Amino acid sequence: MWMAIIALIGLLIGIYLTLYKYGFIGALVCSVGSCERVQTSKWSMVLGLPVATWGVGFYAVVLALAFAGVQARYAESRGLALALLLLTGWGVLFSAWLTYLEWRVINAWCQWCVTSAALVAALFLLASLDWRERRGGTTPA
Repeated sequence: MWMAIIALIGLLIGIYLTLYKYGFIGALVCSVGSCERVQTSKWSMVLGLPVATWGVGFYAVVLALAFAGVQARYAESRGLALALLLLTGWGVLFSAWLTYLEWRVINAWCQWCVTSAALVAALFLLASLDWRERRGGTTPA
């Protein structure tokens, strides 16, 4: 359930940033950094879609898989655990690339983006622990 809660928080952040990018929100609430600078940079779009919209899709899939994982018939599924591990691993790599762009290319930080990167890292950690448990490793204390 922790993965579902974290994915839901990420989903809400992604929706918020997507609404901003499409002009439904006038200004971002950003107490630290320069969110608008990051969100209006050329790096805020990937393959014709805002990065935040890709995040919405990512978090929605993680949320769906996490909910599936709490269903009795999938509770011990190694395939589901592997899918979450691979998906969140990809998310960590993508988030690392975006964080690098903020740091070295855009020279600005977005608190929402950094929060999302931390959420993705937490999802990957939880997916790793779950995968380890499913494949017969030691159960974390």
